[in-house]
Amino acid sequence: MISDSILQRTFIPDWIDAQTALERTTHLGVGAHQDDLEFMALHGILECFRKQDKWFGAVTCTDGAGSARSGVYADYTDEQMKDVRKQEQNTAATIGQYGFVTQLGYASKVVKQKEPEDLIGDLLGILDATRPQVVYTHNPADKHASHLGVFSALLKAIRRLPKAERPQKLIGCEVWRSLDWLDDGQKALLDVSAHENLSAALNGVFDSQIAGGKRYDLAVIGRRRANATFFEAHSVDDVSELTFGIDLTALMEDDALSPVAFVQKRIEEFARSATEALRPFFDE
Repeated sequence: MISDSILQRTFIPDWIDAQTALERTTHLGVGAHQDDLEFMALHGILECFRKQDKWFGAVTCTDGAGSARSGVYADYTDEQMKDVRKQEQNTAATIGQYGFVTQLGYASKVVKQKEPEDLIGDLLGILDATRPQVVYTHNPADKHASHLGVFSALLKAIRRLPKAERPQKLIGCEVWRSLDWLDDGQKALLDVSAHENLSAALNGVFDSQIAGGKRYDLAVIGRRRANATFFEAHSVDDVSELTFGIDLTALMEDDALSPVAFVQKRIEEFARSATEALRPFFDE
């Protein structure tokens, strides 16, 4: 049974009862900050948009207090920024027709801990209540410490579930590092070409960040378009916007598999691929 404290931090756009809202979840996004899910898990949002048999659930782990701010937000206190960021995230959930959004409200310093037991427990409760088929989160090669902390806490929560109750697929997504370097055979290709107006609206909701000096709305669309165009050199573009993910399902299936070793192997595969492609041009 999910705790009352989590339910108090949950917003349900269509105002259905909480148990139904959680149980209908098929795709779940777990991100560190308000706006992370809209930037990295758009594939899941679009998969569920206006579907009656698929519902996207969203979990944001931090409170938004450390957000950059300038312009109209320059003099906002941390408490005021928390409120703004919370409102922005709930607005995105309404626009994207999410099944629910839960904002756990942890400080970034907590998320960055090695074993944040309260966060792990909250994520475990949400996973148990929702039983999603697909989960999107930060990739383990991201360079943002809070993103890595959320990935770590989520994986630890998943590994506490019985294997029969775990999601079918876990996908690590691009935010603070592109996955362009990943070998093509290892990429999860996530077509996000549909509903460009919807994705633009979701990006634009987060005015506190855009006006605060970070044009994430433009940058994320640029990355998606670049992925689509530069993915294949010898054919015309099949899609207009593409997000790269890394399939992390193996980390759910094998509790002994080290995430560090998993990432190290992917990096070594890239290094081998890059050097072998170059080698024929030089006498080495």
